Amino acid sequence: MSDHYLEPEHLALRAQARAAAAARLAAEPPPHETADEVDARTRALARWLGEAGLAAEVVPAAYGGARAAVSSRALCVVREELAARDGLADFAFAMQGLGSYPVTLAGSDAQRRALLPPVARGDTLCAFALTEPGAGSDVAALATRAARDGAAPGAGWVLDGEKHLISNAGVATLYVVFAVTDPAAGKRGLSAFVVHPDDPGFRVAARQEAMSPHPLGVLRFDACRLPAGRLLGAPGDGLRLALATLEVFRPTVGAAAVGMARRALDEAVAHVKSRAQFGAPLAALQGVQFLLADSAVDLEASRLLVLRAARARDLAAPGERHELWSAAAKLHATEAASRVIDRAVQLHGGAGVLRGAVVERLYREHRALRIYEGASEVQRAVIARALLR
Repeated sequence: MSDHYLEPEHLALRAQARAAAAARLAAEPPPHETADEVDARTRALARWLGEAGLAAEVVPAAYGGARAAVSSRALCVVREELAARDGLADFAFAMQGLGSYPVTLAGSDAQRRALLPPVARGDTLCAFALTEPGAGSDVAALATRAARDGAAPGAGWVLDGEKHLISNAGVATLYVVFAVTDPAAGKRGLSAFVVHPDDPGFRVAARQEAMSPHPLGVLRFDACRLPAGRLLGAPGDGLRLALATLEVFRPTVGAAAVGMARRALDEAVAHVKSRAQFGAPLAALQGVQFLLADSAVDLEASRLLVLRAARARDLAAPGERHELWSAAAKLHATEAASRVIDRAVQLHGGAGVLRGAVVERLYREHRALRIYEGASEVQRAVIARALLR
């Protein structure tokens, strides 16, 4: 069983997360929400994650977190439980981790003490600003620039450029922004900065609407001035920080897909047992039984891959990478979730495509997981590169 990859502490966390989600997320999420309602619910969910002790999983214990080091398995356990209930709750949790992890990796002690405890409490909302209109997975094409603000020792930085498809745009109070500081160095000239909403020259330029509502938008930096202490790590560390963050959180995207697929399978089983056609429950039809069996295999295989990748990440020696396992887990779980959820919609018939149906919501919510943090095609390239290295 997949529990083979979990320790007792992770099993206890799973029970905690499941109970907390059942108590707070018992009702179905609203089927129709305005942008303002989505923003308000995202803020409320972030606060709840802090109160429930779940946001503490994204921060080290030294800075108010739950464990000595952030555990990939803990993140996966929480994401599966949240995603099975409410995609926006899973999104809020994921962004707290994704947006704060570069600070955990490279922040100074002063930066970590100032920025991380509020994340664990749910007082800060985080964003990870990498993607641009002309640069997604191709970080070498980033156009946002950061230059020294003068030649004096300790000079700050000036950012110019645009980011888009940035989750938590407009609600985040902590943005980790990646910009080119040495154009001649290519990908090695990328650096990471902390940006706050009130920094001069920074604004949320536009809201972007996704098929499954969540805060998403365009960021603009017009001579955005930052003090020297906003740089994370050293100049040129940006690529390392971005890749290390994505590698840790990539299996957790698979865990969210597992949660959604699990919910879809549960809904499908309940429906075919209660829905009668041709004088018998749908569950009596062999064709229906085969669809359920295929979904069960997809689900368990995905969970095994996800937890295997997360365990490898947790137990990795310093500097050791497990990009093949992370990419494989993300690829298989998100693609398999598409199949499981599609079958669930099919088994529901016309009721499955009605707005507000659980399986209809899952169909919309899960689709972006095949794109976030590297599309499926990117994961295949990562896997092939690791095999041929």
